Amino acid sequence: MEQKKWSLQIGGRVLEIETGLLAGQANGSVTARYGDTVVLATATMSKGASRITGYFPLMVDFEERYYAAGKIKGSRFIKREGRPSDEAILTGRVVDRTIRPLFNGRMRNEVQVIVTVLSIDGENDPDTVSVIAASAALAISDIPWNGPVAAVRVGQVNSELVLNPVNGELAESKLDLVISGTKDKINMLEAGAKEVPEEEVIKAFAFGKEAITKIATFIEDIAKEVGKEKAEPALLQGTPEFEAKVKEILLENGLAGALYDPSKKVIEEKTKAIKEKVSKYIKANFSAEEISRQEEIAEQVFEEASDEIVHQNILEKGQRPDGRKTDEIRKITCQVGILPRTHGTGLFTRGETQALTVTTLGSPGDEQIIDTMEVDMKKRYIHHYNFPPYSVGEVRPMRGPGRREVGHGALAEKALVPVLPSKEEFPYTILLVSEVLSSNGSSSMASTCGSTLSLMDAGVPIKRPVSGIAMGIIVGSDTNFKVLTDIQGLEDHYGDMDFKAAGTELGITALQMDVKVNGVTLEMLEAVLMQSKGNRMEIMQKIIGTIAAPRAEMSQYAPRIVIMHINPDKIRNVIGTGGKIINEIIDETGVQIDIEDDGSIFITSPDAVAAEKAKQWIDNLTHEVKAGEKFNAKITRIMNFGAFAEILPGQEGLIHISEFSEKRIARVEDVVKVGDIVPVKVKEIDSQGRINLSVKAVAKLL
Repeated sequence: MEQKKWSLQIGGRVLEIETGLLAGQANGSVTARYGDTVVLATATMSKGASRITGYFPLMVDFEERYYAAGKIKGSRFIKREGRPSDEAILTGRVVDRTIRPLFNGRMRNEVQVIVTVLSIDGENDPDTVSVIAASAALAISDIPWNGPVAAVRVGQVNSELVLNPVNGELAESKLDLVISGTKDKINMLEAGAKEVPEEEVIKAFAFGKEAITKIATFIEDIAKEVGKEKAEPALLQGTPEFEAKVKEILLENGLAGALYDPSKKVIEEKTKAIKEKVSKYIKANFSAEEISRQEEIAEQVFEEASDEIVHQNILEKGQRPDGRKTDEIRKITCQVGILPRTHGTGLFTRGETQALTVTTLGSPGDEQIIDTMEVDMKKRYIHHYNFPPYSVGEVRPMRGPGRREVGHGALAEKALVPVLPSKEEFPYTILLVSEVLSSNGSSSMASTCGSTLSLMDAGVPIKRPVSGIAMGIIVGSDTNFKVLTDIQGLEDHYGDMDFKAAGTELGITALQMDVKVNGVTLEMLEAVLMQSKGNRMEIMQKIIGTIAAPRAEMSQYAPRIVIMHINPDKIRNVIGTGGKIINEIIDETGVQIDIEDDGSIFITSPDAVAAEKAKQWIDNLTHEVKAGEKFNAKITRIMNFGAFAEILPGQEGLIHISEFSEKRIARVEDVVKVGDIVPVKVKEIDSQGRINLSVKAVAKLL
């Protein structure tokens, strides 16, 4: 392809898209540049149908490259980038969630989108640029896709909305919203906020939508100029007669009724029995070689028929699968303090979804070090989300956290960050782990509510409780839609939106939205967000009814932290040569000591006596002696003109021979010897910092 370049002014900077230079073997390839952040996006499609069954096989990979930031990563022995960081996983999810709804769900060609960061300027985050680049690569390729899409970031600085704020502005921003969509609709949201009211969030949606339309139109024009003709996809479909027959069997055997029951397990049992009827028909009418393919097609027909039934019943009758009203929340129970030795626990149950969140408090030294392509930082609040197979009644290998677990943990973490106390108020490192024990919809928001319970049970002085809710929508048209509160698994699966909202009584702290349709309108988003506000407050009352405020006292098993502030020039006195002194304190007392450059010292120990002993030790090492203070000093050296005495560890003063007694002394050895303990008073500290001591001044006082 001929090398070409296009540019667009957006957010006060130039967005540049180029093709024809790199990765010519891919079906579509572009580089996108914004500031000095440059990403390469490639889109590739297999020629035939994949062997993967049951879903459209789309893979999205976001590749960090440390050379992009001029860094050499890793240990002395391993320098190659390995497992993607959590940040890379989250960015890959943003791209995936934006582009996936615009593919035909029956498509079975494997499609892979790879975004590689080639350069990063530290100001323009690559996540929105990656969505734009992936969209452009797909748009100009021959891969069947219903794009283009675009993404922007919206901040709120000094009450003003800012388009694509640089990282420095984000630090001051009350809102960090990434919003994606086509030129007409929104199809992905990801936001963290500092208790921003819903009305202001809605304004941010509209503000971002204007820029999305501009960028999507820009990409559309590029595709018209250089785009390839779209290829015919390999679709999962049978003959019209076969699909009609399968649908007939499903409906005749009661599919419409089978989808409606409060129990997830009952629905699964009923639909399994109906599927067996279809399987029996297939086995009786097709050869052994054809059965597998026909059963996969039948499963697709089942999904589409179920989707149609759920949509029709909700739109026409307001009838939900479990019989609730459209704005009704399932039964909620909350418990705290259920584990005896942990620092804090919260058990949150909503319907058949249950999450147990456990708080562990640690020293400042337990902070997580984040070393990525973009940032080097420390995290003192960490949230882990676990989703074991038994939570949905399944059997599968336990292989550690996947993309879903990382994404849900990050969302719950984001929801609580704005209400956490500062390090100065509460210097602990805080680790929350949410164990999803049972799941039937919105386990991430159950984890968020469980986190509030657990933090308050642990005595963490959060500013306000946070509650969260998952909302859905069923769309007939742009003006005919129904908003659903607290969607369960079936409504998430067959619904058109999964919208998660978390926040306090003052406003939003976190948002996340995915759709299964091409997108939703601003009017739909406003309806969903405003309905979620009342639902969140209802859940908040359940939380407050269980534990109204953080406990005044932490668990007896939680460590205590003693905070000290010393002159930064005295830090070397505490550490000692090669760490000798600080290691001696730690070995002797069993405490953990963390020292910061500003002279802050954190002594962590479950034993208050040991912590106080270490504090006194450090006090002695760093005490700044003043004239008039009295000490019991140990004679360390004897000279002709006097004796040196240690008044504090590492601090000596001189007792001149004339300061031992009112009487004349011929030799110092006649009065003291090395090792003697004598009472002294600090007479003066001279201009060079030397300490002059007196024994006779103490005798006068006595």
